[in-house]
Amino acid sequence: MSSVYLVLPVVLPILGGAVMPLLHLPEKQRNVFLEILILVTSVLAALCVLRRPKEGFILFHLTGNLDFALRLDGLGSVFVCLVAFLWPLATLYAFEYMRHEERTTSFFSFYTMTCGVTMGIAMAENLVTMYLFYELLTLVSVYLVMHPMTKKALHASRVYLYYSIGGAAFAFVALVFVIIFGGTTDFVMGGVLDMSRVGDNITIVQIVYLLAFWGFGVKAAVFPFQGWLPQASVAPTPVTALLHAVAVVKSGAFAVMRLTYYCFGTELIRGTWVHFVVMSIAMLSILYGSTMAVKETHFKRRLAFSTISNLSYILLGVTMMSPQGLLAGMAHLVFHAFMKIGAFFCAGAVLHQSGKTYVDELNGLAKKMPFVFTTFVVFGLSLIGIPAFAGFISKWNIAASAMELGNEYPFAYGAVAVLLYSALMTAVYVLTVAVRAWFPDQGSVGESKEEITDPNWEMKLPLGIFTAAVLIWGLGSEPLMQILRAVAHGVF
Repeated sequence: MSSVYLVLPVVLPILGGAVMPLLHLPEKQRNVFLEILILVTSVLAALCVLRRPKEGFILFHLTGNLDFALRLDGLGSVFVCLVAFLWPLATLYAFEYMRHEERTTSFFSFYTMTCGVTMGIAMAENLVTMYLFYELLTLVSVYLVMHPMTKKALHASRVYLYYSIGGAAFAFVALVFVIIFGGTTDFVMGGVLDMSRVGDNITIVQIVYLLAFWGFGVKAAVFPFQGWLPQASVAPTPVTALLHAVAVVKSGAFAVMRLTYYCFGTELIRGTWVHFVVMSIAMLSILYGSTMAVKETHFKRRLAFSTISNLSYILLGVTMMSPQGLLAGMAHLVFHAFMKIGAFFCAGAVLHQSGKTYVDELNGLAKKMPFVFTTFVVFGLSLIGIPAFAGFISKWNIAASAMELGNEYPFAYGAVAVLLYSALMTAVYVLTVAVRAWFPDQGSVGESKEEITDPNWEMKLPLGIFTAAVLIWGLGSEPLMQILRAVAHGVF
């Protein structure tokens, strides 16, 4: 397969989204056009993964040895497949959710462009390309956050933009550093820093890595730069679901993986003070997100705090600085995407069908929306990490990598305690929702005469597929884990 085909999954949704407002299509025709466009993008992305070109494709030459180029390796293939599978289903859900909203054409325009930009991050051949797509992601996704055009939405978009600009500045320092001290900016397993150029400046390398960890980690809502994510929950549910499941926060976690294992390498970081710091940051994020989720009463904001915690599970795995840690991080990257997008879609379905936004308003609602809350229970049990659900697999591997690292650096044993605390808090904030919905107090909304039902098939189908995926992977994840293990060891 020619490397030029790598361009199509990136360019098609960007161009398609850009021209959509110019077509002035009626709603039904627009939706058909959009779904076909996303499906074609996903199929082309899948073909690129299956017939992965050995060579990259240079979009254009910047200067010197800096190219804006695309290439697909093992880690990129994992992220591409995730985007390709989730985006068509999320789009189908969005059709029904946004049916009675205003400015839907502009919404779907940016929504589609975000898909192409996310593909660009996944397929970036080097740090320069990933950085440019990373910042472009900010520009196309900020409109989605502000789409309701309410005071809260506009404030949330400004906060998101400010945090992203700050993160971009930190990340840019790393970009310049890698250009100067790296033999190449291309992603190479093990890192690209030229030690003859670094010389005795190891401390500077570690400081720059910490700045870059925070810079790219802003979009992963890493502590203390997590404040934008709960506020962004004012966006329409299809947006918040993608922000939390695949587009923005996952791009942040993916970028940290690239930075750690493919740019700086683990040899200069493992066992040093900066290793202690980044692991501590990940653990603090887990503790903060889990604790705040228990206190939060707004349904979507509770899930947003849950995302802060669960995204840091990925970062915790990454900061183990080992193939086992990278494997665990990738596994949670995949499994959490299905758990969290499903949970947000449940919250969105509740809001769409009933207008309920707070947990204490859900009393008995499961009697009227049994499908939605049954799927929510599945996603919730998986988020807790109950065996036989997908979440258990990834969390078990994170704990195993922490125990492995603890044999060398006892500090890592603290990660196991953090994971146990997070599991307990997750059980509290998930099960309180489920119990309230399924076992109402006397005189609750569930026993009222309100006409509330499960949503139609456009919302049910994605929820059903995500539920099946969580259950199937919980019972038989080994084929996927073998692929991820090969990626973690640099042989895929």
